[in-house]
Amino acid sequence: MNLPNQLTVLRFLLTFVFVAAMSVEFPHHHGVAAILFIIAAITDFLDGHLARKHNLITNFGKLMDPLADKVLMAAGFVMLMEAPEVYLPAWMVIVILTREFLVTGLRLVASAEGHVLAAENLGKHKTIWQIVMVIYFLVFLASDEPTFGWMAWLFAWKPTSPGIAGVILVWIALLLTVISGLSYAWKNRKLLADC
Repeated sequence: MNLPNQLTVLRFLLTFVFVAAMSVEFPHHHGVAAILFIIAAITDFLDGHLARKHNLITNFGKLMDPLADKVLMAAGFVMLMEAPEVYLPAWMVIVILTREFLVTGLRLVASAEGHVLAAENLGKHKTIWQIVMVIYFLVFLASDEPTFGWMAWLFAWKPTSPGIAGVILVWIALLLTVISGLSYAWKNRKLLADC
C-alpha cells in the first residue's frame, strides 16, 4: 500500500479516535478532538497531493479517499449537532449526509459498470468549506479549555462569533454541498439511465 493510501486509512482511524474524544468527557477533550480533526483534515490534503505529485493514483485511492472524507465529515457534523452551543440544525445535517450517500451510491453504480468516478473540483471546494466550518466550531468549543483558551476573544467578538460567522459558515457549507451534489449527479446522469 502506497503512502497516499496509508494516509487515507489513517484518516479513517483518526476519525474513530476523534469521535471517542468528543464523546468521552475528560480534561481538554474538546481541544484533543479539535487537534485530531485538524490532523485528519491535513491527511486529506496530503494524500491527494502526494498521489498526484508522484503519480501514485490508484483505484483504491479514487474510491477510498472520498469515502474517508465523507466518514470524517459525517462524524464532525453529528458530533457538533449534539453540542447545544453550536448552530447546526439536524435538518441541515440530514441534507448534507443525504448528498454524501447519493454521491457514494453513484460511485458504486459506476464501479459496478467498470468506471471509477474521481472527486471533482466543486466537490473539493465543498469539502474545504465543510472542514473550515467544523474546525471553527471545534475550536469554539475548545476555547473554554486551556489548549485553545487564547482564542476565546475571537468568539466573543460579534462579527466572528458563532451567532454570525458560525451561521454564515454553516450556510456556505450547506449550499456548496447541495450545488456540488446536483452538479455531480447531472454530469454523471448517464449512469442512472438504466435505473
